[in-house]
Amino acid sequence: MTVLRARVLGVGGYLPARVLTNDDLSKMVDTSDEWIRERTGIRERRIAAPEELTSTLGLHAARAALANAGIGADEVDLIVVATSTPDETFPATATKIQAGLGITRGAAFDVQAVCAGFIFALSTADNFLKAGQFRTALVIGAETFSRILDWNDRGTCVLFGDGAGAVVLQAAEGEGTSDDRGVLSTHLFSDGRHHDALYVDGGVSSTQSAGHLRMEGKEVFRHAVVKLADSVNEALEANGLTAEAIDWLVPHQANARIIIGTARKMGLPMEKVVMTVDRHGNTSAASIPLALSEAVADGRILPGQVVLVEAIGGGLAWGSALIRW
Repeated sequence: MTVLRARVLGVGGYLPARVLTNDDLSKMVDTSDEWIRERTGIRERRIAAPEELTSTLGLHAARAALANAGIGADEVDLIVVATSTPDETFPATATKIQAGLGITRGAAFDVQAVCAGFIFALSTADNFLKAGQFRTALVIGAETFSRILDWNDRGTCVLFGDGAGAVVLQAAEGEGTSDDRGVLSTHLFSDGRHHDALYVDGGVSSTQSAGHLRMEGKEVFRHAVVKLADSVNEALEANGLTAEAIDWLVPHQANARIIIGTARKMGLPMEKVVMTVDRHGNTSAASIPLALSEAVADGRILPGQVVLVEAIGGGLAWGSALIRW
């Protein structure tokens, strides 16, 4: 049976120039390099310049992905941006990136699922392409989390960084099996009962201000490993595969302990896990496409390999996707 698949044509990433190390943070808040590394695995993160907006970062990543794909912006007819830190309340940050690329056709919009945002955006674009409504999509994760951090809260300000990553998808025919190249399946979940585990204490409707990020770290960790493993297992079962079939696990880069715990629960060796959290920190919706971009650029991820991506974020919202590169 012939079906449409969303194949990955290219990936790209962008990181701001400013590096904020753990030692830098120790001069701002009561913390230390040892304290941060032991609990998170993070040693540095990037911070956007004052003139850099989320759309600025996303535009750089989009251009890099298009160059990697070897296609022009004029072929793109769908842009889905995952972000929790948009330039403005409206319009969508995606439309600013669309204009920056010189695209005047198709659709551009944002989705918001915090750290799981890229998975939700990927699933959205995948379904549009499989339905035949669009042919070529840019899926972008872009964040400037430094703008919503309380720099006096050492429990959160040490965790996050800024950045953007993008993936170019294009509809192509497949046989409808796990041997097809492209997005094989996506799996999304949410449970709003856990709102207080990770949220921002501001918003247009509630406080008319952006607010600051608040998190109960132990509560998030408790849910993360179990829920991520469950979503991963569902992805494998949906495609009739086992963990041994996975060439690369590219997880949301939130915390090294969560990543290691998830890999252990899956029985997956760390040699098959892409880790960038030590240098990027938690870039929320940008973390997975940034990690994908790095692993493709350095030759780890190769055509035909099976790549599993997963993430969990505020909401709580979580999910996974299985891709044959």
